[in-house]
Amino acid sequence: MKITRFDPNASLILVNAMIWGPRGHKGLTLALDTAATLTHIIPDVLDDIGYGPRDGDRVTSITSAIGDEPGYTMKVAKLSALGFSATDFRIHVHDLPESFAFQGLLGLSFLRQLNYEIRSAEGRIVAARI
Repeated sequence: MKITRFDPNASLILVNAMIWGPRGHKGLTLALDTAATLTHIIPDVLDDIGYGPRDGDRVTSITSAIGDEPGYTMKVAKLSALGFSATDFRIHVHDLPESFAFQGLLGLSFLRQLNYEIRSAEGRIVAARI
């Protein structure tokens, strides 16, 4: 069982993560989002570790409050968050507003490998691999 702490007074649950690619790895901050089917990462992070649109395997579009936003899916070598890792892991790549203080969303595609409890008042997530 792993425990991840977050700021219980913040408007979003933000967690630290690490992503690996052909040119190394990079730390990032993700918003935990149980409404996101896939885990989303912004393109700038992927550029830094050696991925790009050429690595995408499917063009996608996300409908948001500001309209349709283009993106793509791809697999990354490894993603770690909440004390657990997933290899050869499929993500969705698309931009987020620059004003956001995070680089993506930790979605159900990652969370489904875990049993987890979000203890909002305590500011912690308790997780165990299934």
